[in-house]
Amino acid sequence: MLPPHVVNEFDNLRRVAMRYAGDFTRDLDGPDVHPVLARQMTTSNWSPYDSTKVRAQQDAFMDLLRDRGAEIVILDPAPGCSCQHYPRDLGFVIDNVFVMARLNSEHRRPEASALAALTAGMPRVAYLPRGTIEGGDVMLHDGCVLVGLSEETSLSGVAGLQAILNALGVDREVIPIRFAVPGIVHLDDHFNIVAPRIALVHRAVFPPDQILWFEEHFDRLIEVTDDEACAVQANMLAISPGVVVAATGSDRICRALAAEGIEVLTVDYSAVTQIPGSLRCTTLPLLRI
Repeated sequence: MLPPHVVNEFDNLRRVAMRYAGDFTRDLDGPDVHPVLARQMTTSNWSPYDSTKVRAQQDAFMDLLRDRGAEIVILDPAPGCSCQHYPRDLGFVIDNVFVMARLNSEHRRPEASALAALTAGMPRVAYLPRGTIEGGDVMLHDGCVLVGLSEETSLSGVAGLQAILNALGVDREVIPIRFAVPGIVHLDDHFNIVAPRIALVHRAVFPPDQILWFEEHFDRLIEVTDDEACAVQANMLAISPGVVVAATGSDRICRALAAEGIEVLTVDYSAVTQIPGSLRCTTLPLLRI
């Protein structure tokens, strides 16, 4: 089996890790809602999901990925963890290094512990020395690593990632991506690289200088509206340089992608997206070639 290898967000997806949903157990409206969650609920829609429906939609998505040549690695369950079907946040591959994330949310840390079987045979596994980073904030672009400074990721985590890449001889600059508003769950709900030098962007949540950086580093930026961002419609998954998988209902964005010559495949993810995550969140790419 080829070791992990990912150099960008859109090469042919050949191996990907996924995990089936657990039962929804988080308190969304009681007196003990965590302040971070309270802020996140101002930028994204949250409601309890039916885990049976989520797993059925995951199965349909897995069938599509297999039909397109991807091997699915099913991760061990993390007993007692709600929303454990978002393994994207637990780790990420940069070139040939699998980086274990450092999760900000204490209730999610058992999810990461359950990755032991996945990483056991990998030749290069790195651990962040400090700070927090979750994989939904991490994207690879033109020799650098973009890291969103969401509610779950810290500047010290960005510095820690740069330190381990330097130590391992990975020649990439880690670039923090700043937001103009609090409550951002992850970067990939508001910005997403979907093809070579093409990205989706929800301009309203970024400061002007960050938008200018995007405009200077991408040939085409496709706008995402407030309503589309709340419905996590930007959270698509590129599975090859000209093919993207989108959730049904993302019609306007899909038309814009098609106008750029990108093939758009759609799946029903309506149960999954009842909390802020979608196709990208439910996949942890291990091999893109």
